[in-house]
Amino acid sequence: MLEIYVDADACPVKAEILRVAERHQLTIHMVSNQWIRIGNYPRINRIVVPTEPDAADDWIADHIGPGDIAVTADILLAGRCLEKGADVMGPNGRLFDEGNIGMAIATRDLMAHLRDTSDIKDNAPAFTKQDQFRFLDALENVIQVILRRH
Repeated sequence: MLEIYVDADACPVKAEILRVAERHQLTIHMVSNQWIRIGNYPRINRIVVPTEPDAADDWIADHIGPGDIAVTADILLAGRCLEKGADVMGPNGRLFDEGNIGMAIATRDLMAHLRDTSDIKDNAPAFTKQDQFRFLDALENVIQVILRRH
């Protein structure tokens, strides 16, 4: 059964996920290091994991499977979820797959190296309304594809 797993601590599209999940009557697992206040949707599981590094990632990777969707900005978690057969998307609507995850991980590692060894700062772009709409459209499309597969 299709479920949505959300790396929720810094996810800017929690409300959008909730709205789409309600429409399709899907279960959502909001996984975070602290209690997150969001709606009273009966099919939402709030999972609070210890504050140790990667605890949320580990929980998601241990529970997700084929036919599920992961929403995360964490490239390494995206790779782990793909290995489990899940569909994976970033909060900006970017879809990850076997064809692009390797390049995404390499770019992440390169940027981390440049930040550590030079004066390059991490200037991540602000999350925009366009990103929100792109995400909603991508999530709906992924759900439809999964439902047709099963």
